[in-house]
Amino acid sequence: MAKYKCMCGWIYDEDKGEPSQNIAPGTKFEDLPNTFKCPQCGLPKSAFKKL
Repeated sequence: MAKYKCMCGWIYDEDKGEPSQNIAPGTKFEDLPNTFKCPQCGLPKSAFKKL
């Protein structure tokens, strides 16, 4: 599975999901809701780049 890095440096790991936003492990980045924001800085999905 892939990882995506926010401009602030925080990394979304598809293997781990994001428990603080009720995103289950194994959730692909493209399947995240459009309302997803970086839990560290609050930037939207568009601020992320695939690693």
